[in-house]
Amino acid sequence: GHFDSWHAAGGATDNAAGSAVAMEAMRILASIGVKPRRTIRVALWDGEEQEDYIGSSGYVRKHFADVVTMRLRPDHAKVSAYFNVDGGTGRIRGWNLQGNAAARPILAQLLAPWADLGASTLSIVNTGSTDHVAFTGVGIPAFDAIQDPIDYESRTHHTGLDDSGFLLEEDLKQAAMVLASMAYHVAMRDAPMPRLPLPAPR
Repeated sequence: GHFDSWHAAGGATDNAAGSAVAMEAMRILASIGVKPRRTIRVALWDGEEQEDYIGSSGYVRKHFADVVTMRLRPDHAKVSAYFNVDGGTGRIRGWNLQGNAAARPILAQLLAPWADLGASTLSIVNTGSTDHVAFTGVGIPAFDAIQDPIDYESRTHHTGLDDSGFLLEEDLKQAAMVLASMAYHVAMRDAPMPRLPLPAPR
């Protein structure tokens, strides 16, 4: 998630909500004492609202690859997947695959236990306009949450109404549980998530 907001908005649904979901997902995993095989890292980006997602793009450039040269850094091969939550306060209904069809059967299996809470959709769609773009831009598998829109585009997104009165606690709890489960099970897989071909240098 990103922990900044539009200059004229309070930033509750965009994107304190996604940041809270990520933190709660990690609290859940810590509280049940799991020991994942791979590191699970949470990032609360700054500068998402500026052109080119300054926070996440800077991190990717420093640790993984530069989109201009596509020269890979050693940590590039170590990342299995990136999950992005930046769609407001709504429940997670599934994930946009960002064109990564090979990831579909894996994520479908991981989502199956959450179908009764409404999380079962996998779309091949390649969405943009948020931090996962920095990761897909250098060939790292990244998946953007499909969330119930609630009042996001119609009222709160980049407006002065974006305050905590529009946050839905039960929906955020569901999103945190789904994210915790996805992160844990991807971290426990024998193999990393499948990747698309490396993009050409810009």
